[in-house]
Amino acid sequence: MQRIRLRYTKRGRLRFTSHRDFQRAFERALRRAEVPMAYSAGFTPHPKVSYANAAPTGTGSEAEYLEIALTEPRDPERLRALLDESMPAGLDITEAVEARTSGLADRLTASVWELRLDGVGPEDARRAVDVFNAAGTVEVQRRTKNGVRTFDARSAVVGLEATETDLSQADRPTDRPCAILRLVVRHVTPAVRPDDVLSGLRAVADLAPPVPAAVTRLAQGLLDEETGTVTDPLAPDREAAATEPQPAGATAAATAPA
Repeated sequence: MQRIRLRYTKRGRLRFTSHRDFQRAFERALRRAEVPMAYSAGFTPHPKVSYANAAPTGTGSEAEYLEIALTEPRDPERLRALLDESMPAGLDITEAVEARTSGLADRLTASVWELRLDGVGPEDARRAVDVFNAAGTVEVQRRTKNGVRTFDARSAVVGLEATETDLSQADRPTDRPCAILRLVVRHVTPAVRPDDVLSGLRAVADLAPPVPAAVTRLAQGLLDEETGTVTDPLAPDREAAATEPQPAGATAAATAPA
């Protein structure tokens, strides 16, 4: 059985698709592309697809990951192209590698988020960020199926900063002020989401954007504690493929004269 790991996006209006909506679209794409999927056993077999840490509904993402199991080997890049052609525009399959290491989910320990705050001036955003970063704890509340839960949104935040805004390059050009926040957050339990950080900014610094923030996950992977950066979770698979020795026949064919 061959395992392929895929990176995909949620862009534009497709950011409002739920995880279940994506699953249905992806399973249709598998059938259209005639991918030789491995199936689970039992009375209701399902294609073996493992999803890892999907972004919340309503947020965009450039870095979602999943893994599929095949009964026959396929070229990862060719498979990626076939699946991408079969997916709706905005749900794009951007990368595929053969799984040569274990523990993809274990390498997704942090995310990098971009929060666009229309109607908020950059100076107001920087002031609020400074107050949030200086706080020891920032308690926020979230409604769950078991009632309202209170937790600390500050401890999971590795980095939060206000960045410069180039309105000429924005996807929604406007004359109104606009602030961009860059957030690096650990994946903890309970999960601290970008909207929790926005609730924290409102609580400690009275920062309240007049319209909902546009939130996009830029990356997720293993957190480098020394630098506070997030590494590519597919890099170990690419490195393993690059260092794996080729079969003798393949080497001879590659070096034979034309």
